[in-house]
Amino acid sequence: MQKRYRTNQYIRASELRVITDDGKNLGVMKLEDALAEARRQGLDLIEIAPTANPPVAKIMEFGKFKYQEERSEREHRPKRSGGEVKGIRIGFKTGKHDLEVRALQAKKFLERGDMINLTLVLRGREKAHQDLALQKFYEFLKLIPITVTLDANPRKMPRGISGIIRKS
Repeated sequence: MQKRYRTNQYIRASELRVITDDGKNLGVMKLEDALAEARRQGLDLIEIAPTANPPVAKIMEFGKFKYQEERSEREHRPKRSGGEVKGIRIGFKTGKHDLEVRALQAKKFLERGDMINLTLVLRGREKAHQDLALQKFYEFLKLIPITVTLDANPRKMPRGISGIIRKS
């Protein structure tokens, strides 16, 4: 959300509390005097608190002011908790070494802050063995060298079992 600031001749208040670029308080001034001081320094007069009594204005370069505001807003914005959702697919008959390689890949994703959509793919007659597939799913989770948590219980889908995991 972009906040609008009044600058220079667009300021409506007749009296302002004026602050310099480095935070020094110049006191309460008439608008004309504050504008003259800003022009003398070659800077802008920016109304930063229009609802205060008297309104607060700052003498500084407007571009620099906008940059600082944007930067502080970005710092206060909440960080994304999940990052990207990466997908890892394993098969019912996937060998031990291949599972270990996938587990290391999963570790890399999780340490980077990403979540993983882990899918165990079942083909043909493998679909009849949902209980064994669930065991294989949990075995894979144990192979990941860091502690992980499941966002929800693994879901049984038409082509296998799927669950989202994240670093705990």
